[in-house]
Amino acid sequence: MAEYDYIIVGAGSAGGTLAARLTEIPTNKVLLLEAGAASHPYSRMPLSFGLLIDNPAANWLYQSEPEPNTANRVIPVPRGKVLGGSSSINGLVWVRGQPLDFDTWAQMGCRGWSWRDVAPLFTRMENFVDGDGSNGRGTDGPLKVSTVPDQNPLYDALFAASKAAGFKTNPDYNSEDQEGVVKTQTSIYKGRRMSVAHCYIEPAMKRPNLHVVTNAHTLRVLLDGKRCIGVEYEKDGKTVQARAKETILSAGGVASPQILELSGIGQPELLKKHGIEVKHELKAVGENFRDHINARIIWRLKVANVSYNHMARGIGAVTQMMKYLATGGGFMSLPSAPLLGFLKTRPELETPDVQMHLVPYSIKDPKTRKLQDFPSMTIACYQLRPESLGSIHIRSADPKAHPSIRFNFLADRIDQDAMTAGFRMMRRIVDAKPMDAYRDEEFSPGPSVQSDEEILTWIRNNSQTAYHPIGTCRMGPEGQNTVVDDKLRVHGIQGLRIADASIFPTMPSGNTNAPSIMVGEKMADILKGAA
Repeated sequence: MAEYDYIIVGAGSAGGTLAARLTEIPTNKVLLLEAGAASHPYSRMPLSFGLLIDNPAANWLYQSEPEPNTANRVIPVPRGKVLGGSSSINGLVWVRGQPLDFDTWAQMGCRGWSWRDVAPLFTRMENFVDGDGSNGRGTDGPLKVSTVPDQNPLYDALFAASKAAGFKTNPDYNSEDQEGVVKTQTSIYKGRRMSVAHCYIEPAMKRPNLHVVTNAHTLRVLLDGKRCIGVEYEKDGKTVQARAKETILSAGGVASPQILELSGIGQPELLKKHGIEVKHELKAVGENFRDHINARIIWRLKVANVSYNHMARGIGAVTQMMKYLATGGGFMSLPSAPLLGFLKTRPELETPDVQMHLVPYSIKDPKTRKLQDFPSMTIACYQLRPESLGSIHIRSADPKAHPSIRFNFLADRIDQDAMTAGFRMMRRIVDAKPMDAYRDEEFSPGPSVQSDEEILTWIRNNSQTAYHPIGTCRMGPEGQNTVVDDKLRVHGIQGLRIADASIFPTMPSGNTNAPSIMVGEKMADILKGAA
């Protein structure tokens, strides 16, 4: 049985970062396990977030359970299954979150996780190529971040409309003030995706103390009483075991609780139901699940040549491909949204509570990302910090079976009110006078949906996830509905930690890729003794 200092399960945003940082110390021997492949040929191209949305070669293709709160629909839950994890297939939107998010974690008993504690980690990990190092922005980190360079008269009109509707603009929403309508900062540089695979893992693989195994499906962690001594995984049809002083699960909000339960750690009743021996009772495993529910409004446009539905269809698709190959720009270089808005639905709020994605095209079906065949634009909105809690649990003892994912979206009245208000704010921006030259009719849902009840019903019937599953191995003091402590140690089990978005006590205000990478940086500091 091979022996290591550290075994990291999952080579995604946190796990890949952690592996790179730990192997900076030559005496650390690290095994990094990834269930997916080493790469996908589309991944470095930003548009891959659409091309890989339903591709099993790079995507787990999870699905939610049908639930009454979302019209009993089965909702796709894509997650990255490749080196870099979801950082290799995501929408490339770079959002740190608000200082309030992390100060709230500290107030909940997570010492060392306040904004003052984590802000230097965000600075360390990024190279913001459009910044000068002010406002805590990093300029020499491993991951290059850039502002969307795409120019479009529609963007100018949307900025003007936002101002006319009473919303400010913001030169840097990743500073301490997030509020405003902004050009998106992205994990893209010169038209290429800056995934954790490219920025962290690939450079680290040149070190002899990092052993990366791809297509390795982790079956369980190995326990000797209340101590984790390693992992068992499947590779090429064979079962392999490896030992380590410390094992760190970085398999993400879906798979980390699944691996714990398969290992006999979780709710005794659930484990017994599936014939799994109870090794350690920990009732919060798989609970406290949150994600962003995402509502989209589509408008037809009067002007065709500002919409990529016109510019990227037919011969236009060939033109856009040639533009990308020649300059690294155009449609294929865009993130999932070139403009964002971080706004307050109520004036008494201290910080924004909704995020909008302003997109110069529309798609027929979020499951396939196929473009509509008429000039159009989309604004999507989600509540930044949802209160509704769901769960993710195994449905059988089969490690290859996908777990049962229950969002429980819109169960909390706060969430319902925020989404309804955000929906009206999207319309308010597009109805403003600066959009008169571009705005045609509202295509979806259409002007017939007006009352709060009609809006909420439409959201229940049509919204998707924003692909940000968190909280299922929640961090906090022992005995407070949590799974790990503030050093990310699993309560009651020695030698086992979790470092990924599953440990977030609450949802960071925005996209979760940057905070997940921060967790990898933080875990490395903890294990190195620096935090």
